[in-house]
Amino acid sequence: AVVLKQLPSGLLLVTGPYKINGVPLRRVDQAYVIATSTSVELPALPDTLTDALFKRKAKPTKNEKEMFVENTAEEPKISAEKIALQKEDDALVVPADKRVDMLQTNLRSENTLRKGQYPHEMKF
Repeated sequence: AVVLKQLPSGLLLVTGPYKINGVPLRRVDQAYVIATSTSVELPALPDTLTDALFKRKAKPTKNEKEMFVENTAEEPKISAEKIALQKEDDALVVPADKRVDMLQTNLRSENTLRKGQYPHEMKF
């Protein structure tokens, strides 16, 4: 994944990009990121990429009678705004990834640590 920026909450905004490896825009804690020496020159990102974009709607509370009624609520769907924002972000990130040698191939591959591999001893 490509780190786009650090949000005011302290979390990192990352993307796959979705077009390359299916990772959508999401917030990730810094503890779950392994930094590499690879750097990508990105153009200016939209100002709409903030913590407010990821805020969920509050669930309505149920009274005692509603607690035992079968749940008929629909699953939450991804809004058209988020889909458009993902496509806009991919349009900025994918061309920048193409300029770095072998980056798209590395982003498509599955990266996992195996027995005896330690991230602090690796050179990326």
